Amino acid sequence: VQLVDSGGGSVPAGGSLRLSCAASGPFSATYTLGWFRQSPGNDRELVAAINWSGSTTYGDSVKGRFTISRVSATNTVYLQMDSLKPEDTAVYYCLLSNYWGQGTQVTVSS
Repeated sequence: VQLVDSGGGSVPAGGSLRLSCAASGPFSATYTLGWFRQSPGNDRELVAAINWSGSTTYGDSVKGRFTISRVSATNTVYLQMDSLKPEDTAVYYCLLSNYWGQGTQVTVSS
């Protein structure tokens, strides 16, 4: 399995970004793909996840601001991030099975 995550960047507070995670290779049909983030000095935390049936879950700090979605035909999962806050600044990683993407930096300025 190979994951390529992209879409990070620098935005002012209140701005939006959309991250993408493209998966290739064989993986279970009953998958769950998650977005995690890690900022310096902090543990990696779950941001959002979506499973094969479309069920979603979100971390408390992003509920109502972030939306996870998928396009099954292209094995791509998106994370739409709106109303970004400086505390959202982190490296964002996607995870599928035991495989991690390379990470994409999100920086939100106040």
